[in-house]
Amino acid sequence: MAVIEFVQNYNDLSTDQGFQFRFHCDHCGNGFQSTYVANKAGVAGDLLRAAGGFLGGILGNVGNSSYEIQRAVGGPMHDRALQAAVAEIKPLFNQCHRCGTWVCRQICWNPGQNLCKQCAPLLGEEVGAAQAAAMVNQVRERAAAVDQTQGANVTDQRSAHCTGCGADTGGSRFCPQCGTPVIQKRRCGSCGKESDASVRFCPDCGGRM
Repeated sequence: MAVIEFVQNYNDLSTDQGFQFRFHCDHCGNGFQSTYVANKAGVAGDLLRAAGGFLGGILGNVGNSSYEIQRAVGGPMHDRALQAAVAEIKPLFNQCHRCGTWVCRQICWNPGQNLCKQCAPLLGEEVGAAQAAAMVNQVRERAAAVDQTQGANVTDQRSAHCTGCGADTGGSRFCPQCGTPVIQKRRCGSCGKESDASVRFCPDCGGRM
């Protein structure tokens, strides 16, 4: 039997009832499934097991033994089925002569360069991707340049949870559950000195807190 190639990235879906294989692209992961081929020996074993159920005795034991053997799905019949599946699916893939990977022709192949897109990206796709990335970066820069805090006080040190009852404060100045003050520290707007929330005037410069 000839050597079976193109088997690096595939799933064997075969059972005692038949043979089937799923092949995947080494790049994008997309794949194709081969045509299901019935396992004649497996079907025969199943029928023999059914006959044993009717007749009982030694025939039933023989049927069960044949069924278990066929569940292994190995041997020449499996190899022939795999070889046929490779021949069926292989035209849907190309092997890159630069990196050696098998890739799907529809998504990951550059026909102009006769290489996979990993080794020879398509110019149009790269331009589109670069433009999209640039737009995202520009949106982030513009958003960062605009004050998004909506007037929130970011100088006072606040507690996210009430020190008295543990409730979520939600950014308020007093706990909505027990009324405990949320602001723990205040920073002077003139000199930047940090003081307790109870202080009304800065102890360093005298500015109003």
